[in-house]
Amino acid sequence: MTPGTLAVLSRLCRGCLGRARVRPGRTFSSSPGQTSRWNSRETCSSPPYQENPRVLITGPFVYADVLDYKLLRELIVNNRITWLVHYSALLSAVGEANVALARKINITGLHNVLDLALENCLRLFVPSTIGAFGPSSPRDPAPDLCVQRPRTIYGVSKVHGELMGEYLHHKYGLDFRCLRYPGVISVNTAPGGGTTDYAVQIFHDALSTGHHECYLRPDTRLPMMHISDCHRATIEFMQAPECQLSLRTYNIAAMSFTPEEVAQEIRKHLPHLKVTYNPDTVRQTIADSWPVRFDDSNARRDWGWAPAFGLEELVSDMLRSIRDKRTSESLPVS
Repeated sequence: MTPGTLAVLSRLCRGCLGRARVRPGRTFSSSPGQTSRWNSRETCSSPPYQENPRVLITGPFVYADVLDYKLLRELIVNNRITWLVHYSALLSAVGEANVALARKINITGLHNVLDLALENCLRLFVPSTIGAFGPSSPRDPAPDLCVQRPRTIYGVSKVHGELMGEYLHHKYGLDFRCLRYPGVISVNTAPGGGTTDYAVQIFHDALSTGHHECYLRPDTRLPMMHISDCHRATIEFMQAPECQLSLRTYNIAAMSFTPEEVAQEIRKHLPHLKVTYNPDTVRQTIADSWPVRFDDSNARRDWGWAPAFGLEELVSDMLRSIRDKRTSESLPVS
């Protein structure tokens, strides 16, 4: 989660606590007492919409360990949290390099926040991803409901999260909400081990050296989204009345492009950009198993989702923002 995300959510949700840093910790165990307040729909139905919710965002302000159930519980109770937004996770390529850690953070950490949401009657948002689909899923477009057989621990953990959240919603009434994000492009977040990270790095390289070496083939098409659309989708979805939701997990889409297409759009502003391609076996295999496009018609129908940024707007904004950032930091601009 980036500082920009926190700022956006803070402005809309005054009283926001902040974010929790991820560290490996204890192993997961649940107890009957952890879900006592959600044992029946009569004792705790979904909380009504709050104009000023108090939001805890995991994933890194306040130092915490998502594997430390007791500490997270104290943060939620002491700060009277009403919304829990759980971003802590290891991404696709990094997760494949350390499966045990990914399993611990992505699954054990998830179970902790699920139990805490049940115990404290919180509205819970957990993002999912294009990585929740696999090579046997429909790819162009991928619908909300279809076969999901991902081949990364990141994707497996996200499917697990989707199903656990839906199960707890149907069994106990937990107000669980989940969006499948495409690749998210932000000027404020450095690449962090995701398969779509080239779509961030190429802008920095274009303005610093004028050369980008891409780890995907030039024709690898993937769904993408500007960070501001991602922020807005999350907030609008969290604020949507439950009666409008036909699903607990929705795809959201904005655009879909290949490395060569984004490079060509950048060259409209920076004709000198040179891109070479050196496909990385791990990331290319992951990308080839993911959807080419998302079908987000349910999100558009149920709660009015509509993106503001297409490829042209995204490229213009990223180049302007990175140029301004480098200038303010006295860094050369190519």
